Amino acid sequence: MQRLFVPQAMQANGEIEPDPQQAHYLLNVLRMHSGAQLLVFNGVDGEWLASLTEASRKKVRLSLMTQVRPQPALPDLIYCFAPLKQGRLDYMVQKAVEMGAGVLQPVLTQHTQMSNIGIDRIRANVVEAAEQCGILAIPQVRDVVKLERLIWEWEPGRRLIFCDEGADTNNPMPALQAVPENKLGLLIGPEGGFSEEERQQLRALPYVTSIPLGPRILRADTAAVAAMAVIQASIGDWR
Repeated sequence: MQRLFVPQAMQANGEIEPDPQQAHYLLNVLRMHSGAQLLVFNGVDGEWLASLTEASRKKVRLSLMTQVRPQPALPDLIYCFAPLKQGRLDYMVQKAVEMGAGVLQPVLTQHTQMSNIGIDRIRANVVEAAEQCGILAIPQVRDVVKLERLIWEWEPGRRLIFCDEGADTNNPMPALQAVPENKLGLLIGPEGGFSEEERQQLRALPYVTSIPLGPRILRADTAAVAAMAVIQASIGDWR
């Protein structure tokens, strides 16, 4: 069944009105008519079954029928990443949402090639991924920060895992299995990798764990998915 994110509050027997772009999508792309049903969510009030009760050429009204899923908690994983070129960034953001990120934090490093970060575009990709993959808790997208500020202001008691292309081993599992904290963050570097200065700075911090990602060279967007998978499978919420 089609899913749609709408920002309005939801309650039994309530009505909501999608914005004009969503109305166009429902009426002209999906060809929905009065009486058609779909699932709607707002990231706060769970998921609701709704019926299209009023439609004109440019306007739609939805009647909320019943809640079909309660609202879950937001995943407690902070996903920190150096922005990539637009197409790869779109992919990386969508996969981070699918893989269980709760916060998306863009980070500027010494080798970051993209300094003009489209936060609105990132948020749009977050919502699209949530709509397509049955996700109800919408990850938060934070404003971009420099790496120095990120590590200076890092939350006490939360472990930061960073993918270190200069690691001496290929196996990330021993380092991950030694992590004592339940609260986690992941840091993915830019297409050019972390500078040697940044790697040394990160390695010296007591709350940071560096991990390799196998014997092959991975592009940044591929590394992001691989890192999320190995973390979730070993010490994350897949267990």
